[in-house]
Amino acid sequence: MPDRNASPAPASDRIATIARLNDALRQNLTQPGHNRVVMTIGVQELIGDVSLFRNFHAQAELLRAIRDYDDFGPDVDPHGERDFGRFEFRGAALYWKIDYYDRTLDFGSSDPADPEMTTRVLTILLTHEY
Repeated sequence: MPDRNASPAPASDRIATIARLNDALRQNLTQPGHNRVVMTIGVQELIGDVSLFRNFHAQAELLRAIRDYDDFGPDVDPHGERDFGRFEFRGAALYWKIDYYDRTLDFGSSDPADPEMTTRVLTILLTHEY
């Protein structure tokens, strides 16, 4: 049970915690734990069939691009949460974004800084699908 007398963490600490958790998801895209990684149909078509390891290299290349993304700045990350990125992949413009849900994925998370009550969903999409 939370301590009702404890003062809330400063906003900068909370943002830093959210950014750290978002970076952890991006660093572990193939093993996200209770978090999720999804891609749109447009991105799936860009990669092609990955069954039986067809185009597996394209999928791995895409995930590495997101894992290694570090082009954060005020245009793409105005709140400092490291929850959004824009990049080029195989001649196409893509976004990745992280949304915060409760653990059952029914509602938004009431506290994205708390990994015990938040499921992060990283979506990979073509820019025109946004």
